[in-house]
Amino acid sequence: MQCASSVHQEKDKMSIKIRRTNSENKDFIQLIKELDAYLKITDEDEHDFYNQFHNTDVLKNIVVIYVDEIAVGCGAIKKFDETSVEIKRMFVALNKRGSGVAQKMLQELEMCAKELGYQKCVLETGVRQVEAVQFYKKCEYQVIPNYGQYQGMENSICFEKQL
Repeated sequence: MQCASSVHQEKDKMSIKIRRTNSENKDFIQLIKELDAYLKITDEDEHDFYNQFHNTDVLKNIVVIYVDEIAVGCGAIKKFDETSVEIKRMFVALNKRGSGVAQKMLQELEMCAKELGYQKCVLETGVRQVEAVQFYKKCEYQVIPNYGQYQGMENSICFEKQL
């Protein structure tokens, strides 16, 4: 099942467009390359383990954020179980962090999940990604026991949020 395709534009200090798309979007593909390069550094020697779970071809509900017509962030949701989706591949370009882009993207992903009938979002991030951990806590995500392939991974921290 896929969220309805849409583009939202907001007028404030920056011209922001939020686009729902799929994994073939060229801007999404470029942002994922940047994300993977970033994760290769932060994940250190565990990068190969985490990278095996980052297949984008299975992602059907993707959000790309544009600021002044430039793609600066992306994220996706994927069915986790009958009532939950997993947030995947969240990334914001380093020069746009702290600008509110990530929050707008996460809100759009949560809205998409609700539209598809899901009641909860879950996600995993790395404990070395301090900004991401703080961001999810700020967005009212609660720490949960590591699930699935992340059980026993000391660098992983898992979260959930009821929608």
